[in-house]
Amino acid sequence: MARGQRRRQEPLAAPTKGRRRRLKPVKLWREVPLLLAIALVLALGIKTFVVQAFYIPSPSMENTIMPGDRVLVNKFSPWFGAQPQRGDIVVFNDPGGWLDDNPAPASSNFAVRWVTDAFTFVGLLPSSDEHDLIKRVIGVPGDEVKCCDKQGRITVNGVALNESSYILPGSAPSLITFDVHVKAGFIWVMGDNRADSADSRYHINDKYGGMVPVSDVVGHAFVLIWPLSRAGGLGIPATFQQEGLTVLSSLPTGAVPAAALLGAIPLRLAGGRSVRRLRRRRRPRLGSDGG
Repeated sequence: MARGQRRRQEPLAAPTKGRRRRLKPVKLWREVPLLLAIALVLALGIKTFVVQAFYIPSPSMENTIMPGDRVLVNKFSPWFGAQPQRGDIVVFNDPGGWLDDNPAPASSNFAVRWVTDAFTFVGLLPSSDEHDLIKRVIGVPGDEVKCCDKQGRITVNGVALNESSYILPGSAPSLITFDVHVKAGFIWVMGDNRADSADSRYHINDKYGGMVPVSDVVGHAFVLIWPLSRAGGLGIPATFQQEGLTVLSSLPTGAVPAAALLGAIPLRLAGGRSVRRLRRRRRPRLGSDGG
């Protein structure tokens, strides 16, 4: 090559086809089912092990919880050995004979069934085939629960309860007399609407003597989420903090606060369920200890 002669620059090699590829966007019709499937799995996991929404169809817990209300139930604490506490509002499976086993027939219309199932899942409609009840814990293992003292009050271990903050105004604590000792592994429950609640008092002649096995407890209701005008926590009334109540109790009552554990969980992922037929169904048989 002669001096001063400009070198000819060889042309750059053409870029190899396919060396830099743009990512193709996922089509919406493929992405939506995937997201729905993930959301469904998360919702099922949350409602099975952590928290679940329940629809309340009856007046047995008035005025604390009204018909049509929705509550969230903490199912997480029992995994750590937490036991029901006096004053807790608990959801539990029917111990046997507390509910009429007459589920409503399903609609023959597929579209109606699909919509109903979807609304039931998120807690907007009650389920017709669940066997759950909701009541307030009055006695825990080792307690003596009695009705009533000279002032007509229920006593626990000889300590009178002041129930004016939660029972339905105008209701007597109980018109049925009873004196029970709560056995190990059981609880004694009553509705806040004492005149319209088929609770432990009405099942004294049943196999468990009106008591509910702790193993049947689904969890405790810790917050009312609907309607928004009455939304708020469902705490333990002050009367259950009195000295002397724990003298006979044999099981620990400490529990991790549900609100602290569950506050960050999106409510829309909590699967819905209903607590059905909670009102008073029958009177105790004659000759029972319940009077």
